[in-house]
Amino acid sequence: MDECPRCGGEIEELALEDASTVTCTRCGFADIPVEHQPTGEDVESWRDAFNRFYEQSAER
Repeated sequence: MDECPRCGGEIEELALEDASTVTCTRCGFADIPVEHQPTGEDVESWRDAFNRFYEQSAER
């Protein structure tokens, strides 16, 4: 990979001991593998968050 898949800029390889990755010097793209898995936690809705905020504000 000689050029950035995002912007076409120059790709630079960075390494630290056994780990390495590539990054774009122009836009900051980093080819780092990640897993995006839900944590299983219930997500609070905006309505519930605002209601909790208003309730806590009223108590003060």
